[in-house]
Amino acid sequence: MKKKILLEISVEALEAAAAAERGGADRIELCRDLSVGGLTPDLASLRAVRQQIQIPIFVMIRQRAGDFVYAPNEFTQMKKSIAVAEDSGADGMVLGILKANRTVDIDRTRELVELAKPLPLTFHRAFDACPDFSQALDDVVRCGASRILTSGGSASALEGVDNIAMLILMADQRVTIVPGAGINMRNILQIAAATGAREFHSGLSSVLPHPQMNYLEFEKEVRAMARRLAVLCE
Repeated sequence: MKKKILLEISVEALEAAAAAERGGADRIELCRDLSVGGLTPDLASLRAVRQQIQIPIFVMIRQRAGDFVYAPNEFTQMKKSIAVAEDSGADGMVLGILKANRTVDIDRTRELVELAKPLPLTFHRAFDACPDFSQALDDVVRCGASRILTSGGSASALEGVDNIAMLILMADQRVTIVPGAGINMRNILQIAAATGAREFHSGLSSVLPHPQMNYLEFEKEVRAMARRLAVLCE
């Protein structure tokens, strides 16, 4: 049997997290306001999810919508949010910081990676805003992040499969490349075949728009994706 392929599901409510877990998700990315790409969840939400969800929870560390160039006070708040998430039982962090020229802010990202340790850190889709993916990949590796969440610079992972496949080859196991954006049960096998990725990220917004309230349908969609990935491991 091949090594298990992991499925991460982004959610903004306990009910969605529970549905994702029942559906076979391997990990949760907990956020608020997924309609703007996800922001740092409030403490009450994080504690509630941690108390009832057994699978790993990665917490979004993002103070506001918009670009990924943060002022000093915003960076300070990111550090505080990491500490709160660690104290509340998070299993990992998700964030991304760029400079004004849209390159990876290596120094500040590395500082947050060190602050989050021993928990792993995912550099999120701020990566897709970088003008040079090869350089950005090397920069994220230098920061010590464990994963890069990317659509390959396209509106969806399906459109960006060529770039995602290229990034996986360039990463050469130095960092895990996680395809995300627009992934659902109808295209996940196609993206898996085209990229060779071993972890996938989905919020299912392409089939179940936010805010998510139909949790039975959400669970059904997650289960369908998980089953499709399981076939690849047989």
